[in-house]
Amino acid sequence: MSYLAGDGGLYLDGTVGGGGHSAALLERCRESRVLAVDRDPEALDAARSRLRRFAARVTFSRMSFRDAGNDRRVRAEGLAGALLDLGVSSHQLDTDERGFSFRRGAVLDMRMDQGSSPTAAAFLASASRDELVRTLRAGQAPRPAALAARIVARRADRSFRTSDDLVAVLESVLGRRATHAEKARLFQALRIRVNEEIEALKAALPAIRDALLPGAAFVVISYHSLEDGVVKRAFREWSDPSHGLPRRLPVRAAELSSRGTVLTRKPVTPGTAEIESNPRARAARLRAWRRAA
Repeated sequence: MSYLAGDGGLYLDGTVGGGGHSAALLERCRESRVLAVDRDPEALDAARSRLRRFAARVTFSRMSFRDAGNDRRVRAEGLAGALLDLGVSSHQLDTDERGFSFRRGAVLDMRMDQGSSPTAAAFLASASRDELVRTLRAGQAPRPAALAARIVARRADRSFRTSDDLVAVLESVLGRRATHAEKARLFQALRIRVNEEIEALKAALPAIRDALLPGAAFVVISYHSLEDGVVKRAFREWSDPSHGLPRRLPVRAAELSSRGTVLTRKPVTPGTAEIESNPRARAARLRAWRRAA
């Protein structure tokens, strides 16, 4: 949490999950407060339990991080720092009823907020072949065109209910047993689509940026190249004072003011010890940006 080391002010934990990041920040920054946001009520319950000793300094809110920049507390005070930890939590992955896992018998749900969007099973039942191809290709699922065609063919006779149904289609396309990585990419592609995660990220980034106080840092941890690419481009564009201006403008870039500075030239990745203690951190990519003072 070194990028968010300033003490005092309001910090946004836009994906609080189990509360680990907020706990570290509140322990280190003893005068700071946190707005802890999550779409998943189960995650908020877990975070409340973990952060009980900091209760006076934490406000919990059930919402998508795409709306956090417009929260009334954020608008009134501004943010001393912000963190988004994208993807799914270990609790979500380990609960078969949530449908994020491809363990045998897991239901095809995949919703971060089970009171909102259609389930993965509903998406598989209704999406057009072209939409399936786009979804699978964007999520880097194996053989997206063939997989989409097989999904459409299967659903004419049998619905998709559990992870077994989806894995069976994948393996019929591959003609062999699917590897762990191949199954992970397929399930991840559907999860991103069901929760509209890329759309939410693109909307959230500028809204949170504009809520940052001068000198405040914005940290994003992503687990997929599609998410990481969105963050990388946004941070780079915000740091380029000439971005969006017409070419051949009679002004030099050095004479323009930048919105801020990229703090991570390359994404920060977990070390060997961290991966050994938490294998799910293997794909994590951290990028940080600081608003101009």
